[in-house]
Amino acid sequence: MNPDRLLERFLRYVQIDTTARSEAEAYPSSAGQWDLGRAIVQELREAGVPDAWQDEFGVVTASIPPSTDRDVPAVAFCAHLDTSPETPGAGVKPQVIRDYPGGDVVLPGCPHRVVGPAEHPELNGLIGATIITSDGTTLLGADDKAGVAVLVEAAAWLVEHPEIRHGPVRLCFTCDEEIGRGVDHLDPAKVGAAVCYTLDGQGADTIDVETFSADLATVTLRGVNIHPGIAKGRMVNAVRVAGDFLSRLPRAGASPETTDGRQGFLHPYDVHGGVADCTLKVLLRDFDSTALGHWAAILHQAAAAAMAGFPGSQIDVAVATQYRNMAEGLTRDPRAVEYARQALERLGRTPRLTLVRGGTDGSRLTEMGLPTPNLATGQHAPHSPTEWACLEEMALAVRWLVAILQVWAEA
Repeated sequence: MNPDRLLERFLRYVQIDTTARSEAEAYPSSAGQWDLGRAIVQELREAGVPDAWQDEFGVVTASIPPSTDRDVPAVAFCAHLDTSPETPGAGVKPQVIRDYPGGDVVLPGCPHRVVGPAEHPELNGLIGATIITSDGTTLLGADDKAGVAVLVEAAAWLVEHPEIRHGPVRLCFTCDEEIGRGVDHLDPAKVGAAVCYTLDGQGADTIDVETFSADLATVTLRGVNIHPGIAKGRMVNAVRVAGDFLSRLPRAGASPETTDGRQGFLHPYDVHGGVADCTLKVLLRDFDSTALGHWAAILHQAAAAAMAGFPGSQIDVAVATQYRNMAEGLTRDPRAVEYARQALERLGRTPRLTLVRGGTDGSRLTEMGLPTPNLATGQHAPHSPTEWACLEEMALAVRWLVAILQVWAEA
């Protein structure tokens, strides 16, 4: 494996601003995703993958022909080009710490921020490794450019080493995964694979086999606007109605900041508007998809109570499906998880089957009929200015992909 080349790829990728924009109607939602996609196409072609191309939606696909005469099912790998809009992603200035000595890493652009074992205890096991962070004013973009770099490097390695036995390989790079649109323009039938693996997991040695089931509620609150000087008995302030509505949503045991493990939650994360009308967006999350109805009912109850307290107001709650827990769909082809587990064991590692308190492109791909567990790629603390990555874990992920293909070829 070529860790220096892998690092160079990663550092190039994170400096391209690919922040997803939920307010944009276009797909992809930001120009940088086009730019990164074009760069990947060029790199893949230069590496000897001639059919790499970027379609009219910015999605990049490519394939590597089999290197064995055996009839081996095609295996796909998928990473996403965009980064989260929750933290700025423009002007990323990565810093590389070789031979990490332990302790806190100060982020130079924001010295009061550090990456250290207190919040990231896994660093204690990475003494001597190569750690990459941002300068603290932006996210790093390891989610999911670690996965992107791993996939491109794995493709280059396979082409350079035709003695490695594998079946047909499909490569996919999607856009706007962070805003729930990742596979809007990726048809599993056209991918043409038996299984797929998303490269979007944290740390090392984990295979995510469950995700949240997810809905999005858009709450529209309407008031009555009039000049405040003559408002008595006539104005209904939608901002105050929104505040009342939010105050009625449970927090303890029902919000992201008070839950973990298999607990679900409601998460109001966006509000805008004024006296006449106001709009809230609320995430509904649970590992049991049937429980999403419970969370929706809480929203409707809060809406009814808020309207009763503000006569003349109107609140509409519209709930849209986002994605579903991949666990059930993965049973369609148990080889997807089992062969990933066997491949990691070949590398002398101990695999861990885990759940992710979020979603991946694999959630929707699995729901659409293509079993797609999620693999660790060396990224940590995603969506945060203290996000970081470990080069050695990324290099392990490259070797893992190659080993997965070998297991499939030998099965």
